[in-house]
Amino acid sequence: MSKKKITIAELKAKRENGGKFAMVTVYDYPMASLVEKSDIELILVGDSLGMVIQGLDSTVAVTMDEMIYHTTMVRRGTPNTFIVGDMCFMAYQACEKEAIHNAGRLMQAGADCVKMEGNRYTAPKVEAVVKAGIPVMGHIGLTPQTAAAMGGFKLQGKDAESAGLLIEDALAYEKAGCFAIVLECLPTALANVIHEKLSIPTISVGAGPGCTGYNLNAYDILGMFDQFVPKFVKQYRQVGQEIVDVFNSWRKDIEEKQYPLAEHSFNVGGEEIGKLYGGK
Repeated sequence: MSKKKITIAELKAKRENGGKFAMVTVYDYPMASLVEKSDIELILVGDSLGMVIQGLDSTVAVTMDEMIYHTTMVRRGTPNTFIVGDMCFMAYQACEKEAIHNAGRLMQAGADCVKMEGNRYTAPKVEAVVKAGIPVMGHIGLTPQTAAAMGGFKLQGKDAESAGLLIEDALAYEKAGCFAIVLECLPTALANVIHEKLSIPTISVGAGPGCTGYNLNAYDILGMFDQFVPKFVKQYRQVGQEIVDVFNSWRKDIEEKQYPLAEHSFNVGGEEIGKLYGGK
């Protein structure tokens, strides 16, 4: 039986019924195809591809054209998995009209909703996109697009003042029409308060166990991206090292003349081979 794509109504019902769901971040067809075979309900095509796929120091340089490209690939691999398309830096900050246009592009590429980082000041852009008929998942706390202004990739809301502002951000995003909201790198206690104050699903990225959903990057949980491993990541495998081992095994086979063997080669009849050497 094929996988059944979860709906926004079903995600909200999980919040109301105390259920849970998972969202994994991937960027391409092969990885998306594997998610399609799993029990994971959502995929985030994140602008973190700038760091994980492109090797950049931040997500800021990622463009909408690149987000469209990767979203299209992921959709091909996951016809029955709910896709969240990330709105990249400056795709929506300038004006509401641009926000709607770029959100529409992601939807046309195959996303089921868009994700918008920000705070109470960007909430009007979120509201405009929602009013245009495009579902929006919010994202507050550590927002990688503006990490430089926050002093880097670090825990947010550690004191009462900053925690209060994050609560305001969450409430503003819910009021703007978000159907769910990502809470990234927040103290568990603060995330719990935000979760209790909202009626929509919250999604933890390093925000503790009290949320409705949980998001991790596939490359992190598989041990394939080792430039840094966030505290909140649980690595289930070291696939990166396994891949290196496979590469080395192949190289060793070449050195020892164990590859390619006859079973890895194509052969034709002796008569035809003779012709190659000038025979008749």
